[in-house]
Amino acid sequence: MITIFNRKEVYSTYSIESQARARAALEHHGIDYVISTTAGMARNYGSGPIATSRFGTDPRSSTQYRIFVKKKDIDLAAAAIEGKLDRL
Repeated sequence: MITIFNRKEVYSTYSIESQARARAALEHHGIDYVISTTAGMARNYGSGPIATSRFGTDPRSSTQYRIFVKKKDIDLAAAAIEGKLDRL
């Protein structure tokens, strides 16, 4: 089980395609992972003085995908994502 106490970030991207490739590499090599997403666009809660709109923004580049693995698996996970394990 991966918790906030035993994990380390191995990959971060704003591209859904890149995070899918990284996830596939980790799954292929049997490495457990957790993904955290963060939306980069401001939100309008209530009727405050500042309102933002999503019109004109690219949703593909507004979400950050962060992939975490167990600390003990960090080197193996990085090698898997970089494709180095497939070359062995």
